[in-house]
Amino acid sequence: MLVHLSIRDFAIVDRLELEFGPGFTALTGETGAGKSILIDALALALGERADAGSVRSGCERAEVVAEFDIAALPALQEWLREAELEGDEDRLLLRRVIDKGGRSRAFINGTPVTVQQLAAAGAWLIDIHGQHAHQSLLRSEAQRTLLDKHAGLSELAEQVAQAYRAWQRLVRMRAEYEADAAAREAEREQLRWQVEDLQKLAPQPGEWDSVQSEQSRLAHAASLGEGARVAVGAPGGADGAIDAQLAGIASKLRALSHYDPALAEPAALIDGAQAQLQEAASDLRRYLDRVELDPERLATVEARMEALHDAARKYRVPPEQLPALRERLEARLAELDAVADAEGLRAQEEAAAAAYRKAAERLTAERASAAAKLAREVTAAMQELAMKGARFDIALKPVPEGSSHGNEQIEFLVAANAGGELRPLAKVASGGELSRISLAIQVITSKAAAVPTLIFDEVDAGIGGGVAEVVGRKLRTLGEERQVLCVTHLPQVAAQAHRQWSVSKHAVNGTTVNRVTVLDDAGRVEEIARMLGGIEITATTRKHAAELLQRGAARKASKAKA
Repeated sequence: MLVHLSIRDFAIVDRLELEFGPGFTALTGETGAGKSILIDALALALGERADAGSVRSGCERAEVVAEFDIAALPALQEWLREAELEGDEDRLLLRRVIDKGGRSRAFINGTPVTVQQLAAAGAWLIDIHGQHAHQSLLRSEAQRTLLDKHAGLSELAEQVAQAYRAWQRLVRMRAEYEADAAAREAEREQLRWQVEDLQKLAPQPGEWDSVQSEQSRLAHAASLGEGARVAVGAPGGADGAIDAQLAGIASKLRALSHYDPALAEPAALIDGAQAQLQEAASDLRRYLDRVELDPERLATVEARMEALHDAARKYRVPPEQLPALRERLEARLAELDAVADAEGLRAQEEAAAAAYRKAAERLTAERASAAAKLAREVTAAMQELAMKGARFDIALKPVPEGSSHGNEQIEFLVAANAGGELRPLAKVASGGELSRISLAIQVITSKAAAVPTLIFDEVDAGIGGGVAEVVGRKLRTLGEERQVLCVTHLPQVAAQAHRQWSVSKHAVNGTTVNRVTVLDDAGRVEEIARMLGGIEITATTRKHAAELLQRGAARKASKAKA
């Protein structure tokens, strides 16, 4: 339940603090006094779209803070816990700030949130029925949404929508497969022989570098062996006089180092050179043992190189990329093989269609039952709203091929006169009739709503007299169960309220500002009299106003005794 609303510099409101209670509260005042501005401010705190025009002229920013008692909303409390947005126990603060540039910030219990989160929280708290709500009832989509929401079918309707989308996706997949079947089969055949060709070749990662190196070594084996033999057997070579000469030089330098130690280091270097020369000779002899001419191996390696090179030229890739190409082609072939199962696709499509039909048929049955009940209730309410003999019905017009909204289109029908033919609401209802039908629907559907607070913003436009009193009674009855706020210009409606606020405009320091006065009993008589009598309020008008209020109070007392 809404318990407090704080408004700062919003539209023509400078500063306003409002305390709310249970029951039916009427907001009244002169035309243009800004009654609906309060509702607009509250809607802003609930996540409605904001713009720079919301900020009062000459101010830097506007701010709206709404406080709610959420003790009776455990689901909302759980949502707040999961989102880590908890505040004081059983209390919720929604805050919205808009600067003069149009930028908006939102807060839940002091924590910055997105506007979407603010709206999600607001959906648990308040339903606002605007003065133009009846216009939306002319749209089939709005009629369907209202019926589903009233009957608690929104979740089932979403399941139907998801099932329909899944079914249609498979329909498109199968159609695309069948349309491209020839091209797809040609691609599969080409891929098949390419993969078989590469599988026979069996290129391995790193193989191209390896065969290049081996071919180079085998092709130059004679030259390599001859070079090694020359190095080992040349006069003065590794096995010749050089070794002996180095040994002699090193021996002489070591002997002389006794007289001059500086010769010890050159002697050691020569010893090292002799050792390295001996090691090189040993390596060369081992190399000569390994090196041998192998014409067959050379031919084999060169044939492999040629095969890899030819394949690379055929597939237009470097030879070293042939293994990766083979993997890509194999993967694509496997993908085409997977979707080539037309029977499998058809089976999936049929299963998805069956799942959709099952959910849609259940939705149809639930809608039919809910539509019949709602039609009876609205028809009964219309009799009380000066539409004797009028009938209201809800048609479920079949959609044979189905849709994301189910197997039917929802259409509200009305017969404005006794015995009249039921026709679409948009075609037969006058403005006044449409307002009354809309109000009947809103009051009835609001009773089933889970939200604790209902706001009606001049939804009683176009009615008057005894009908207006009936409307007031209906809102008062609704106020026995929920918190109800109604912006109204009708005294018969206001007189039925549990409490009444008067909204007015005043000039302060050259600017216009809103003021809200909580009316006591005497104040209510004056305000109701003003609504009844216009500019000049007479004793007779005040008496009539008091009678209206007494009837409302008497109704309250009789209900309390019952």
